[in-house]
Amino acid sequence: MTDKVARVAILGGESTGKSTLAAALAERYRTIWVPEYLREFVETQQRTPLSHEQFGIASTQVEHERALLPQASRFLFCDTTPRMTAMYSLHYFGAIDAGLDALMRSHAYDFTIVTAPTNPWSGDGLMRDGDEVRQAVHKLVVEHLQSAGIPYLLVDGDVAQRVQQTVDYLLAAGIDDRPLLK
Repeated sequence: MTDKVARVAILGGESTGKSTLAAALAERYRTIWVPEYLREFVETQQRTPLSHEQFGIASTQVEHERALLPQASRFLFCDTTPRMTAMYSLHYFGAIDAGLDALMRSHAYDFTIVTAPTNPWSGDGLMRDGDEVRQAVHKLVVEHLQSAGIPYLLVDGDVAQRVQQTVDYLLAAGIDDRPLLK
């Protein structure tokens, strides 16, 4: 791989370990990760977002990626993407608005990782709806990625297993697995 920073999308339903995996991968590769903006939105607003706020949430997520990209080394691990926001829009509101759809389609990632919803479900304030929603969203994400022809790796197991599965996936793609020294 060249000096280019590869952006790695980490997708999955709620409480599937996206943030934990992003942080662990960033530590493994001595780089940074982009936290999920939706969590900040919910904490600040003290409510879940409405349909008309989805595009703004996804746009802010992209802005955070752009702001952190210059600080990344080899990889930028992204805890969610506009595609995930679109999947939640589809699940909760029955549609993806045109602006969010355009943002999702124009914002590609070098690699996509999907976290399996097999870890214990854990509620976390206003953002958590339960395992039934988590399973439904997971199915929606996988079907969407398949229909869009986007290759992805489904990771499962504990955090160490998920990290190793991702490292192996990146190795298979021809990326050296040694962390860069900073």
